[in-house]
Amino acid sequence: MAADKAYSSKANRAYLRGRRITAVIPERADQAANRKRKGSDGGRPVTFDPDRYKRRNTVERCFQKIKTWRGLATRYDKSPESYTAGLHLRGSIMWLKLLTPAT
Repeated sequence: MAADKAYSSKANRAYLRGRRITAVIPERADQAANRKRKGSDGGRPVTFDPDRYKRRNTVERCFQKIKTWRGLATRYDKSPESYTAGLHLRGSIMWLKLLTPAT
């Protein structure tokens, strides 16, 4: 799971570790400074894969494109069926835009 530095707490990492989910979350500067200040008692630095973290942006951009539809962003469609239909419609439009050449 890739997340921002805001989610770089011990509790979040422990929750993900308990569910065997690999966390790709950069360490905040204050957390790194506290760990270094404690020396050997501070523990190991967290594992971090910068390449996987960069790919997180692709997923965020996709969600942003979906949220440009006001009905999906605000959940005006109360029934799950109509909301799912809106998601499928928006996904189909995004897919068709990828297939057609830009003029």
